[in-house]
Amino acid sequence: MTAKQSKTRQIGRPADAPGPRAATNGLGARLRLARERTGMSLRELARRVGVSASLVSQIERDRVKPSVGTLYSVANELGLLLDELFRDGESDSITDARDRGRGPAVSPHPVQRRNGRKSIKLASGVRWERLTAESDRDAEFLYVVYDVGGASCDEDALMRHGGKEYAYVISGRLGVRIGFEEFELGPGDSISFDAQSPHRLWSIGGEPAVAIWVVLNRFGGSQARRPK
Repeated sequence: MTAKQSKTRQIGRPADAPGPRAATNGLGARLRLARERTGMSLRELARRVGVSASLVSQIERDRVKPSVGTLYSVANELGLLLDELFRDGESDSITDARDRGRGPAVSPHPVQRRNGRKSIKLASGVRWERLTAESDRDAEFLYVVYDVGGASCDEDALMRHGGKEYAYVISGRLGVRIGFEEFELGPGDSISFDAQSPHRLWSIGGEPAVAIWVVLNRFGGSQARRPK
């Protein structure tokens, strides 16, 4: 191919077309693959989650990062294990949680080194880092950071999903709303609650809130959508 032909081909490609790596490894691309695997249309997924089709499209093209609440809602609608979204090229497959057997995954590499964690960056300055070396069918074990001003969802919205959540705050201050109650957690504080109860998380003060988080059996209960 001549330099002129190469330049013409690059100009002809849409500006929002993902490169080869983004096409298989981006968070949005993985969500799109999971949706297409179920045969669900983009508009139908948006309707079920309660957001606009435009937002879902931008998320799938990695133009916009989803909030924690939106990501949970999308994953629940697609029957998708969040662990699958941490993969960075080791596999292009997306596995529906309902197609998996019961019991924890058996890993040939039980140790997860600090500098090798898979991570997901979400909207509002939220970052999840997976603390397991391999995907686990029954537990989501995470190192979670809420940057200053970061929140799991909008202030006037709550989220809920199946399972039970456990958290231990390492540093900073974290606000937690469960139903009509609000709590402020500091370093050394911990909390556990039924994830089917409407809830919201946010950082408090001038430093990020850092916590260890575990979600058990997310597909064990009803996967209700975010209440209005």
